[in-house]
Amino acid sequence: MKKLLLVTTLFASSALLPAFAADYKIDHEGAHASINIKASHLGFSVLTGRFNKFSGTFSYDENNISAAKISVKVDTSSFDSNHAMRDKHVRSDDFLDVNKFAQATFISTKVTDQGNGKLAINGNFTLHGVTKPMTIDAVKVGEGSDPWGGYRLGFSGTATISMADFGFKQDYGQVDLELHIEGIRQ
Repeated sequence: MKKLLLVTTLFASSALLPAFAADYKIDHEGAHASINIKASHLGFSVLTGRFNKFSGTFSYDENNISAAKISVKVDTSSFDSNHAMRDKHVRSDDFLDVNKFAQATFISTKVTDQGNGKLAINGNFTLHGVTKPMTIDAVKVGEGSDPWGGYRLGFSGTATISMADFGFKQDYGQVDLELHIEGIRQ
């Protein structure tokens, strides 16, 4: 009877332990993720836009955050600022040059737990044929079971890049990235 009680107690307490490392697919198809930008427009106002097509994966273990890995691919031709003529210009060789550089990527190299759900995600960002280090300041939004029988984990993050670092013909300074990522456990 003592053995049965011990096994039952161990099993019940193991259900309370945090999950181990899991792999997630970014849910861009369900529109539960977004990659947004903000940039100066000639110094007069702020241009906002987003990329409509992207994909990615990440692995995450709350008990070993430094082992986390993130990989994202962005279709640069999917840039959308809700203005067709501006989008055509941003996609041109003055900026993204999507005919030559159809994809931007981010591959993490290090993830640091900063406490209270905050993370510093370091990685290599490739845009316009140039790869530069980038740090994303991220925060864990939440995790749990979804209504469709899956399990989800979400983060939001921000980063800033300099247009000059990526060799654009037109340079209006910095571009702020705002990222909202929800992953479905695989």
